[in-house]
Amino acid sequence: MRPIRSVTFPLFLLFGLLLFTSPAPAQSSANSSELETLRPENEEFSILMPKNPTVEMSKMPYHKMELNMRLYLSTSQAGPVLAVVSLSGIKSNPAAYSEMERLNSYVDAFKNFFPPKVRVKDAVAKLTLVGPKTLNGHVGREYRLTIADLSGTVQVFSTRKRFYAAVFLNTKKDDSFQDRFLSSFVLPEKIAEVPATVAAQNPAKQNEADVPPNAQPANKPALAQPQGTEAAANAGTEPKPGDPAASSAQPGQRAPISGGVLNGKALSLPKPEYPVDARNAHASGAVVVQVTIDEQGNVIAAHAVSGHPLLQQVSVNAALLAKFSPTSLMGEPVKVTGVITYNFAQ
Repeated sequence: MRPIRSVTFPLFLLFGLLLFTSPAPAQSSANSSELETLRPENEEFSILMPKNPTVEMSKMPYHKMELNMRLYLSTSQAGPVLAVVSLSGIKSNPAAYSEMERLNSYVDAFKNFFPPKVRVKDAVAKLTLVGPKTLNGHVGREYRLTIADLSGTVQVFSTRKRFYAAVFLNTKKDDSFQDRFLSSFVLPEKIAEVPATVAAQNPAKQNEADVPPNAQPANKPALAQPQGTEAAANAGTEPKPGDPAASSAQPGQRAPISGGVLNGKALSLPKPEYPVDARNAHASGAVVVQVTIDEQGNVIAAHAVSGHPLLQQVSVNAALLAKFSPTSLMGEPVKVTGVITYNFAQ
């Protein structure tokens, strides 16, 4: 009888070969345990970042100005993306414009500059305002940010010298990593500034490079321009003096912006009833109603400014039921004033 050969040893060798040649699981380019403190020279911030982030310094045109840009970036094709954007070039000038208006201009520049740095050249950033945020006295905001397949959060702040955006993006949700990164961003305590009374007395002589785009002299409130579909067409002007809508703004709040004729911008525009007594009196023609729309798109005030007296009240009643899309300027919700025209024909 022929002897039986053992196969144990060859199988053991095969198992060992497979074990040592199996590919290692893919690892992200950054995780929360690999962060270390980044405190760049000539910057005001410190933050936890992956070791050896990419650093880029350049200048970027923005309206009539040139901004200085520094980018500290850790990224991979699959995410996450961790970044700090540092911008300067729009000087703080409380006599001419508010810190929030200055911040809005910086956010607009960031929105155009940052997407191509993490995705394709024509990538577009979608910013959704979460709410205001302050850090050691510095004014700021938090946004939800989406760029192509990446989504996450950006926190922005302006100091007297610079603007900073701390960005966390990922292709999947990772709240603990995001919170650790963003909460590690630190700025020094803000030092109170002496009001620039001299500039306020003579705003015409201020340096044009010191004024954010769209900002006006101190005696004329600055107004950032609308972005895309967020703002109604023709928005961007303050109500004229004497306009009832101008008095609806509370101290410290922006007055409603002018939206012009609003008929074509309504999501819902109910038609007014044609009163029987108006028909009998052969009342007809156009009725113009002045309205104020709140930050949620609801009509909160309405009054007739022209038209047949028998048709005015029903027109006001219909206008109060109209509904519009919310309007934002640089991500900040604002009120809108304008007119709705109703035509009555026999």
